[in-house]
Amino acid sequence: MATQPPAQARNAIDQEMVAALHDACADVEQDPRVVLLIGEGPAFAAGADIAQLRDRRRDDALRGINSGIFDRIHRLPMPTVALVDGYALGGGAELAYACDFRIGTPRTRIGNPETGLGILAAAGAAWRLAELVGEPLAKEILLAGRVLTADEARAVRLLNDVVEPEELPAAGHRLADRITAQAPLATRLTKAVFHAPRDAHPFIDDLAQAVLFETADKHTRMTAFLDRRKANGS
Repeated sequence: MATQPPAQARNAIDQEMVAALHDACADVEQDPRVVLLIGEGPAFAAGADIAQLRDRRRDDALRGINSGIFDRIHRLPMPTVALVDGYALGGGAELAYACDFRIGTPRTRIGNPETGLGILAAAGAAWRLAELVGEPLAKEILLAGRVLTADEARAVRLLNDVVEPEELPAAGHRLADRITAQAPLATRLTKAVFHAPRDAHPFIDDLAQAVLFETADKHTRMTAFLDRRKANGS
């Protein structure tokens, strides 16, 4: 499934965008599938709508407008792929961080300039970014306003790949095809186990494996593997 935000203000993360993302999440939660998230035009998402953000107050922050939708995206049952062309700044970067994979283009620029606007990156970057790139680089981005180029982001694996802009959708679909070639329930449970709290292991691993051991898909795939090996004389 490809989800495309509306093209306005460089795909700003505004109320309209948040509502559209919630609608898309509800659809994918009902019918789990791989999600490709792409911006319209030469930008992924250049952050929040500053005009709206300037007028937000304490209660708006406590509502978790952006953090709520990004956490929902992060928790979607099947993997998500952010196709990041151009700028992914502030909330746009946090949206990309919430996805399982990120593919960029040579013109990708990704970072969190929030402190320059008198606020913090409160929709996941303040803790998720260190998990993705390590504490020293995360602090440069969050505290010193460093914006990574595509090559820099790929070097630290923040971007899984970099392709030319016209190849970006195809690259996303190739990755989606690789994911969907795997057993669907095994993929869902692997993602859930991967993101489970540390103290849930190893019980949750064993429980998920117990479920998978009883599936017809496991038996069919393992039988096919053994048949191929037998046919190849190994």
